[in-house]
Amino acid sequence: MERSNVYEKPVTIKNILRFAVPTIAMTVFMSFYTMVDGLFVSNLIGTDALSAINLTAPIIQLVTAISTMLATGGSAVIMKKMGEQKSEEAKEDFTFLILVNVIVGIVMCAAGYMAMDHIFASMDLSADVERYCVEYLSRYLLFTVPILLMNNFTLYMIASEKATLSLACSVAGGILNMALDYVFIAGLGMGISGAAIATGLGYSVTAIVGLFVFSRKKSLLHFKKPKLRGRVLVNAATNGCSEMATALVTGIITMMFNWTMLHYVGEDGVAAVTIIMYVLMFASSLYTGYSYGVAPMASYYYGEQSDGKLKKLVTVSLKVIAGISLVTVVASFVLTKPLVVVFARPDNPVYDLAVTGNRICTVALLFIGFNIFASGLFTALSNGAVSAVLAFSRSFVFMLIAMIVLPLILGVNGAWLATPAAEMMALALSGFMFMKYRKRYGY
Repeated sequence: MERSNVYEKPVTIKNILRFAVPTIAMTVFMSFYTMVDGLFVSNLIGTDALSAINLTAPIIQLVTAISTMLATGGSAVIMKKMGEQKSEEAKEDFTFLILVNVIVGIVMCAAGYMAMDHIFASMDLSADVERYCVEYLSRYLLFTVPILLMNNFTLYMIASEKATLSLACSVAGGILNMALDYVFIAGLGMGISGAAIATGLGYSVTAIVGLFVFSRKKSLLHFKKPKLRGRVLVNAATNGCSEMATALVTGIITMMFNWTMLHYVGEDGVAAVTIIMYVLMFASSLYTGYSYGVAPMASYYYGEQSDGKLKKLVTVSLKVIAGISLVTVVASFVLTKPLVVVFARPDNPVYDLAVTGNRICTVALLFIGFNIFASGLFTALSNGAVSAVLAFSRSFVFMLIAMIVLPLILGVNGAWLATPAAEMMALALSGFMFMKYRKRYGY
């Protein structure tokens, strides 16, 4: 009854933000404490170690891609069933999908250990950077299952009207991560291994709390004897394939950025890319958090066939994203040097590279929010195919074109321009799809 009342409230900007703000705060904080590793590593170990974190990122994104797909797609499927008043079936499906994620985590962890030595050996890195890569990733992979559970429980807490608890878990995990970073790196001298372990333990907080929360029958969603429904797994995979595609191609594009920088300016360029990715990730987390926050509402209204509510939700959301876009662009331009100097001193060659790159890449923030929201909306509406087209085109096709063409013409500045160029092309496609399906969904 409590949950029904929440969704039956008027669709106003106040009620939407009340639902979404905890999620925004959560994703922003999560991105912040992802940056903490880079902050401690760059200042206490060096920019070679910072480069190593970026070089391991594609493998980490590959490991978590399937879980991301099942978490986002499964949330849409389950909340649609809740809107259709099929709550018991939704709980069975929820438990089934969580078990699938545990199995996926075990398999991907094993695959990561088998492949990482070959991958880093083929990249022609300096001995120190290669050693940092292996050391960081080997510790990080130990936490694969808790990290995948964290990805799932974060979204399901939001769907269960526990966004505040999800935020509290993120804050607690972030504080733990920061504290352990200092203890392990500065206090115990564990180096980059300490950073990986601190991150894994920080992420594990949400996983542990989620196991307790969803074991209680008072929760809107809770564990129940699962039933193996192949169609549920297929629907979750289909709906969430855009998010998986985003995770996969983000890893590929990160590798392309790294190769480009290694070609033009060496390992300093990889460190500069890492800093810029932190800044973009921090700003993008605002849009991602908002999209995650309103996705259960969109799914519920779609299952309830509340066209009027869905239309109002979309209209208000576009205005909110436009406002966030303007604020983040201005803030990123103004704060470029203070942000970069946190990771690299002005006398470090990485500093000038990162300042120039960040100022160019900041333009992308005008478009990223609309693209993230468009893809997330179609996932929430159980149209995984369109969401996948948008995500794949934005993250891979357009980025691939830009990354191949622009550096050939403009050198390293072309690599920085690739992100704004790809996001602008993606915005045109998002607008086209948005208008094409407007009448079908009534938004």
